[in-house]
Amino acid sequence: MENPWRPISISLSPNVQTDDVKLAFSLLFGKKNNFVEVKPQQNLEQEFARYLEVKHIYAFNSGRSSLMAILAALEMKQGSEVMLQAFTCNAAVNPIRWAGYEPVFVDCDQNYNLSAADLRKKITKKSRAVMVQHTFGLPADMDEIKKICDENNLILIEDCAHSLGAEYKGGKVGTFGKAAFFSFGRDKMISCVYGGMAVTDDDELARKIAAFQEKIGNPSRAWTNQQLLHPILMEKIILPAYSILGRYLLVLFQWSHILSKAIHWKEKRGLPPDYFPKRLPGELAILALNQLKKLEKFNAHRRELAKLYYNELKNGDFVLPPKLNDRKAVYLRFAVRHAAAAEIIRKSWKKNLLIGDWYRTPVDPFDTKPETVGYKKGTCPNAENFAGKMINLPTHINITEYQVKIIAEFMLNLNKL
Repeated sequence: MENPWRPISISLSPNVQTDDVKLAFSLLFGKKNNFVEVKPQQNLEQEFARYLEVKHIYAFNSGRSSLMAILAALEMKQGSEVMLQAFTCNAAVNPIRWAGYEPVFVDCDQNYNLSAADLRKKITKKSRAVMVQHTFGLPADMDEIKKICDENNLILIEDCAHSLGAEYKGGKVGTFGKAAFFSFGRDKMISCVYGGMAVTDDDELARKIAAFQEKIGNPSRAWTNQQLLHPILMEKIILPAYSILGRYLLVLFQWSHILSKAIHWKEKRGLPPDYFPKRLPGELAILALNQLKKLEKFNAHRRELAKLYYNELKNGDFVLPPKLNDRKAVYLRFAVRHAAAAEIIRKSWKKNLLIGDWYRTPVDPFDTKPETVGYKKGTCPNAENFAGKMINLPTHINITEYQVKIIAEFMLNLNKL
């Protein structure tokens, strides 16, 4: 029998299963390993390299830290322009500014990815790199974007935070550019609460990323323990009682710094928290490796639920995700559009259906100050049009087909609420 107080949720550590909780518990309360032990990190790097079939892999404590390592290794001139799409998170923009480079926002296309046509229009003499985000796990148009980069001598970086396991014309995302980075954040394809990876086949760039990784050191023991507590408290205390007490406990645990937030308040003001950039601690590498072993199962499940959403919602008044025959999507979230998205989400939360709202603004979260990330209103009309109309439906391993039908029925019968 399902727990009536536990929500159907899109986030809140959605990938966590019983084995992950046991592993986190043993790492936190069992026999302590040397905190600076690098073997778990190396094991994760080796397995990730084998999966992705790339030469050089470096683990960090977040996707931000991974991007910071890549940008530092590129050693571009200060003030160089890095082009990236709007309809993204401040976590993708801030590292560019922290490195001394200038983000230039390119509009997105109907697939929620970087528009090749707008990219061409916005290239200047200062443009040095293009960062491509595979939004919601839908691969971008890599042929056209690579062509533009080659014609204009631009460095191509792939932002694969949403898309581990996705493919474009038979090639895995993360293997098309000079470098790529992945996120193992709490609501990504695999999760160790905070974590990430920088990858490249370029030997010289790899040497510089390795030096960067060696120099920055590990986060504190307190920070690592905070992340290890996350799956335990979320799965055993917060989610089981979410609708009566759990939501308040989550706020209390975050306020008291027992648990971390996905985005620090400083990042919304364009400032770096002191725990970026850092290496990936061994304990979190062990959690990530356990999740990596389940990736194919996770992705197969996501694709099956996506098929069900397409079928269940086909007669509704929603703009469904594009079906791209030359690409293998992984559907981190099944993202649909509706003019009344905010109202639908508000009503869903009242029903204990915690569906998502990526993205409410061209640079999310909604309370990110645009001036701190360099976004100017009117420069990306598609992104601005999509923002606020998005409804993200869960596809993770803990969502059942029955729950998908509950969500779809709710979505299709809003007029009765």
